[in-house]
Amino acid sequence: MSGPMDALPLWGLFGVTIVVVLVSIEAGYRLGQHRRRHSEEEKEGPVGAIVAATLGLLGFILAFTFGLAASRFDARRQIVVDEANAAGTTYLRAGLLPDGRGVKIRELLRDYVDARLEVVETGNIDKLLERSGELHRELWKEAEAVGQEHPDSIVVGLYIQSLNETIDIHAKRILVAVRSRLPGILWGVLYLVTTLTMGGVGYYEGLSNSKRTLALVVLVLTFAAITSLVADLDRPQEGLLKVSQQAMIELRNTMNETP
Repeated sequence: MSGPMDALPLWGLFGVTIVVVLVSIEAGYRLGQHRRRHSEEEKEGPVGAIVAATLGLLGFILAFTFGLAASRFDARRQIVVDEANAAGTTYLRAGLLPDGRGVKIRELLRDYVDARLEVVETGNIDKLLERSGELHRELWKEAEAVGQEHPDSIVVGLYIQSLNETIDIHAKRILVAVRSRLPGILWGVLYLVTTLTMGGVGYYEGLSNSKRTLALVVLVLTFAAITSLVADLDRPQEGLLKVSQQAMIELRNTMNETP
Protein backbone atom coordinates (compact mmCIF):
# COMPACT_ATOMS: atom_id res chain seq x y z
CA MET A 1 0.00 0.00 0.00
CA SER A 2 1.64 3.22 -1.16
CA GLY A 3 1.89 6.18 1.16
CA PRO A 4 1.39 9.82 0.18
CA MET A 5 5.13 10.46 -0.02
CA ASP A 6 6.14 7.28 -1.86
CA ALA A 7 6.18 8.99 -5.25
CA LEU A 8 9.54 10.49 -4.27
CA PRO A 9 12.63 8.47 -3.32
CA LEU A 10 14.19 9.37 0.00
CA TRP A 11 16.96 11.42 -1.58
CA GLY A 12 14.34 13.25 -3.65
CA LEU A 13 12.26 13.95 -0.54
CA PHE A 14 15.38 15.31 1.16
CA GLY A 15 16.03 17.67 -1.74
CA VAL A 16 12.40 18.79 -2.04
CA THR A 17 12.29 19.56 1.68
CA ILE A 18 15.42 21.70 1.41
CA VAL A 19 13.92 23.63 -1.50
CA VAL A 20 10.59 24.16 0.31
CA VAL A 21 12.30 25.44 3.45
CA LEU A 22 14.71 27.71 1.60
CA VAL A 23 11.97 29.21 -0.59
CA SER A 24 9.80 29.82 2.48
CA ILE A 25 12.63 31.59 4.30
CA GLU A 26 13.55 33.70 1.29
CA ALA A 27 9.94 34.70 0.64
CA GLY A 28 9.51 35.67 4.28
CA TYR A 29 12.78 37.61 4.24
CA ARG A 30 11.76 39.67 1.21
CA LEU A 31 8.34 40.35 2.70
CA GLY A 32 9.97 41.44 5.95
CA GLN A 33 12.25 43.87 4.15
CA HIS A 34 9.29 45.28 2.26
CA ARG A 35 7.37 45.81 5.49
CA ARG A 36 10.38 47.44 7.16
CA ARG A 37 10.71 49.98 4.33
CA HIS A 38 7.01 50.83 4.13
CA SER A 39 5.84 50.46 7.72
CA GLU A 40 7.66 51.89 10.71
CA GLU A 41 4.99 50.92 13.22
CA GLU A 42 5.57 47.15 13.28
CA LYS A 43 7.87 46.15 16.13
CA GLU A 44 10.34 43.27 16.09
CA GLY A 45 9.59 42.04 19.62
CA PRO A 46 6.07 40.67 19.05
CA VAL A 47 7.12 39.16 15.72
CA GLY A 48 10.03 37.35 17.39
CA ALA A 49 7.69 35.93 20.05
CA ILE A 50 5.30 34.67 17.39
CA VAL A 51 8.13 33.07 15.41
CA ALA A 52 9.44 31.37 18.56
CA ALA A 53 5.95 30.02 19.31
CA THR A 54 5.52 28.63 15.78
CA LEU A 55 8.98 27.03 15.93
CA GLY A 56 7.93 25.30 19.13
CA LEU A 57 4.72 24.13 17.50
CA LEU A 58 6.67 22.82 14.50
CA GLY A 59 9.00 20.94 16.83
CA PHE A 60 6.01 19.38 18.59
CA ILE A 61 4.41 18.23 15.33
CA LEU A 62 7.72 16.85 14.08
CA ALA A 63 8.31 14.98 17.35
CA PHE A 64 4.78 13.57 17.24
CA THR A 65 5.23 12.40 13.64
CA PHE A 66 8.62 10.86 14.41
CA GLY A 67 7.24 9.05 17.46
CA LEU A 68 4.32 7.67 15.47
CA ALA A 69 6.60 6.39 12.71
CA ALA A 70 9.06 4.90 15.23
CA SER A 71 6.29 3.07 17.10
CA ARG A 72 5.07 1.49 13.86
CA PHE A 73 8.63 0.49 12.99
CA ASP A 74 8.92 -1.25 16.38
CA ALA A 75 5.57 -2.96 15.78
CA ARG A 76 6.81 -4.32 12.44
CA ARG A 77 9.95 -5.62 14.10
CA GLN A 78 8.00 -7.32 16.89
CA ILE A 79 5.48 -8.94 14.54
CA VAL A 80 8.33 -10.68 12.67
CA VAL A 81 9.46 -12.32 15.91
CA ASP A 82 5.87 -13.28 16.80
CA GLU A 83 5.29 -14.84 13.41
CA ALA A 84 8.56 -16.78 13.57
CA ASN A 85 7.65 -18.12 17.02
CA ALA A 86 4.14 -19.13 15.92
CA ALA A 87 5.35 -20.82 12.72
CA GLY A 88 8.14 -22.58 14.64
CA THR A 89 5.70 -23.92 17.22
CA THR A 90 3.40 -25.13 14.46
CA TYR A 91 6.33 -26.83 12.75
CA LEU A 92 7.38 -28.64 15.93
CA ARG A 93 3.87 -29.79 16.79
CA ALA A 94 3.36 -31.04 13.23
CA GLY A 95 6.04 -33.63 13.93
CA LEU A 96 3.81 -35.17 16.62
CA LEU A 97 0.81 -35.71 14.35
CA PRO A 98 -0.27 -39.33 13.83
CA ASP A 99 -0.20 -41.30 10.57
CA GLY A 100 2.81 -39.43 9.24
CA ARG A 101 0.76 -36.38 8.25
CA GLY A 102 3.36 -34.06 9.68
CA VAL A 103 5.72 -34.69 6.77
CA LYS A 104 3.58 -32.89 4.19
CA ILE A 105 2.62 -30.19 6.67
CA ARG A 106 6.24 -29.45 7.45
CA GLU A 107 6.98 -29.11 3.74
CA LEU A 108 4.16 -26.60 3.44
CA LEU A 109 5.51 -24.65 6.41
CA ARG A 110 8.97 -24.55 4.82
CA ASP A 111 7.41 -23.10 1.68
CA TYR A 112 5.54 -20.61 3.85
CA VAL A 113 8.72 -19.33 5.50
CA ASP A 114 10.46 -19.17 2.12
CA ALA A 115 7.60 -17.04 0.80
CA ARG A 116 7.91 -14.65 3.74
CA LEU A 117 11.63 -14.21 3.15
CA GLU A 118 11.23 -13.88 -0.61
CA VAL A 119 8.88 -10.93 -0.34
CA VAL A 120 11.46 -9.01 1.68
CA GLU A 121 14.01 -9.51 -1.08
CA THR A 122 11.70 -8.80 -4.01
CA GLY A 123 9.11 -6.48 -2.48
CA ASN A 124 6.31 -8.23 -4.42
CA ILE A 125 3.50 -7.95 -1.85
CA ASP A 126 0.75 -9.14 -4.22
CA LYS A 127 2.59 -12.37 -4.96
CA LEU A 128 3.13 -12.94 -1.24
CA LEU A 129 -0.55 -12.50 -0.43
CA GLU A 130 -1.58 -14.91 -3.18
CA ARG A 131 1.00 -17.53 -2.19
CA SER A 132 0.27 -17.20 1.52
CA GLY A 133 -3.45 -17.66 0.89
CA GLU A 134 -2.77 -20.87 -1.05
CA LEU A 135 -0.54 -22.26 1.68
CA HIS A 136 -3.04 -21.34 4.39
CA ARG A 137 -5.78 -23.23 2.57
CA GLU A 138 -3.58 -26.29 2.09
CA LEU A 139 -2.44 -26.28 5.71
CA TRP A 140 -5.98 -25.90 7.00
CA LYS A 141 -7.18 -28.67 4.69
CA GLU A 142 -4.60 -31.00 6.22
CA ALA A 143 -5.61 -29.85 9.71
CA GLU A 144 -9.27 -30.61 8.98
CA ALA A 145 -8.39 -34.09 7.73
CA VAL A 146 -6.30 -35.05 10.74
CA GLY A 147 -8.83 -33.45 13.08
CA GLN A 148 -11.67 -35.52 11.64
CA GLU A 149 -9.63 -38.70 11.89
CA HIS A 150 -8.53 -38.02 15.48
CA PRO A 151 -11.17 -35.74 17.03
CA ASP A 152 -10.17 -36.59 20.63
CA SER A 153 -6.41 -36.20 20.21
CA ILE A 154 -4.83 -33.56 22.45
CA VAL A 155 -1.80 -33.34 20.15
CA VAL A 156 -4.01 -32.60 17.15
CA GLY A 157 -5.84 -29.93 19.13
CA LEU A 158 -2.58 -28.24 20.09
CA TYR A 159 -1.40 -28.32 16.48
CA ILE A 160 -4.63 -26.75 15.19
CA GLN A 161 -4.36 -24.06 17.86
CA SER A 162 -0.80 -23.11 16.82
CA LEU A 163 -1.76 -23.18 13.12
CA ASN A 164 -4.66 -20.87 13.78
CA GLU A 165 -2.31 -18.49 15.62
CA THR A 166 0.10 -18.54 12.67
CA ILE A 167 -2.68 -17.58 10.26
CA ASP A 168 -3.91 -14.82 12.58
CA ILE A 169 -0.43 -13.34 12.96
CA HIS A 170 -0.04 -13.33 9.19
CA ALA A 171 -3.07 -11.06 8.93
CA LYS A 172 -1.68 -8.82 11.68
CA ARG A 173 1.68 -8.60 9.94
CA ILE A 174 0.07 -7.51 6.67
CA LEU A 175 -1.83 -4.83 8.56
CA VAL A 176 1.18 -3.59 10.54
CA ALA A 177 3.87 -3.90 7.89
CA VAL A 178 2.00 -2.96 4.72
CA ARG A 179 -1.23 -1.08 5.38
CA SER A 180 -0.38 0.87 8.52
CA ARG A 181 1.28 4.01 7.16
CA LEU A 182 1.40 7.62 8.25
CA PRO A 183 -1.77 9.35 7.00
CA GLY A 184 -1.48 11.88 4.22
CA ILE A 185 -3.19 14.58 6.28
CA LEU A 186 -0.35 14.39 8.79
CA TRP A 187 2.26 14.95 6.09
CA GLY A 188 0.21 17.82 4.71
CA VAL A 189 -0.08 19.55 8.08
CA LEU A 190 3.62 19.02 8.74
CA TYR A 191 4.67 20.71 5.51
CA LEU A 192 2.08 23.46 5.88
CA VAL A 193 3.32 24.35 9.37
CA THR A 194 6.90 24.09 8.11
CA THR A 195 6.25 26.52 5.27
CA LEU A 196 4.54 29.05 7.53
CA THR A 197 7.14 28.74 10.29
CA MET A 198 10.14 29.07 8.00
CA GLY A 199 8.45 31.99 6.28
CA GLY A 200 8.05 33.57 9.72
CA VAL A 201 11.77 33.08 10.43
CA GLY A 202 12.69 34.81 7.19
CA TYR A 203 10.14 37.57 7.83
CA TYR A 204 11.67 38.30 11.23
CA GLU A 205 15.16 38.52 9.72
CA GLY A 206 13.97 40.84 6.98
CA LEU A 207 12.03 43.00 9.43
CA SER A 208 15.06 43.36 11.70
CA ASN A 209 17.28 44.20 8.70
CA SER A 210 19.78 41.50 9.63
CA LYS A 211 21.90 39.77 7.03
CA ARG A 212 21.20 36.21 6.05
CA THR A 213 23.04 34.01 8.54
CA LEU A 214 24.73 30.70 7.77
CA ALA A 215 23.03 29.28 10.85
CA LEU A 216 19.91 28.93 8.70
CA VAL A 217 21.75 26.30 6.66
CA VAL A 218 22.01 24.17 9.80
CA LEU A 219 18.29 24.62 10.44
CA VAL A 220 17.39 23.68 6.87
CA LEU A 221 19.62 20.61 6.70
CA THR A 222 18.56 19.39 10.14
CA PHE A 223 14.88 19.64 9.35
CA ALA A 224 15.32 17.95 5.97
CA ALA A 225 17.33 15.12 7.56
CA ILE A 226 14.73 14.47 10.27
CA THR A 227 11.89 14.56 7.76
CA SER A 228 13.72 12.03 5.58
CA LEU A 229 14.30 9.85 8.63
CA VAL A 230 10.56 9.86 9.41
CA ALA A 231 9.81 8.88 5.81
CA ASP A 232 12.41 6.11 6.04
CA LEU A 233 10.75 4.71 9.17
CA ASP A 234 7.40 4.81 7.38
CA ARG A 235 8.56 2.79 4.35
CA PRO A 236 8.75 -0.96 5.08
CA GLN A 237 10.57 -1.97 1.87
CA GLU A 238 12.76 1.05 1.15
CA GLY A 239 15.53 3.05 2.76
CA LEU A 240 18.29 2.39 5.22
CA LEU A 241 16.07 1.43 8.17
CA LYS A 242 14.68 -2.03 7.43
CA VAL A 243 13.20 -4.56 9.80
CA SER A 244 15.57 -7.45 10.43
CA GLN A 245 14.33 -10.85 9.25
CA GLN A 246 16.86 -12.74 11.37
CA ALA A 247 14.14 -14.54 13.34
CA MET A 248 12.63 -15.96 10.14
CA ILE A 249 16.09 -16.83 8.76
CA GLU A 250 16.97 -18.73 11.93
CA LEU A 251 13.62 -20.54 11.75
CA ARG A 252 14.32 -21.58 8.16
CA ASN A 253 17.76 -22.87 9.16
CA THR A 254 16.18 -24.87 11.98
CA MET A 255 13.67 -26.37 9.57
CA ASN A 256 16.50 -27.43 7.26
CA GLU A 257 18.28 -29.14 10.12
CA THR A 258 15.14 -31.00 11.27
CA PRO A 259 14.85 -34.46 9.64
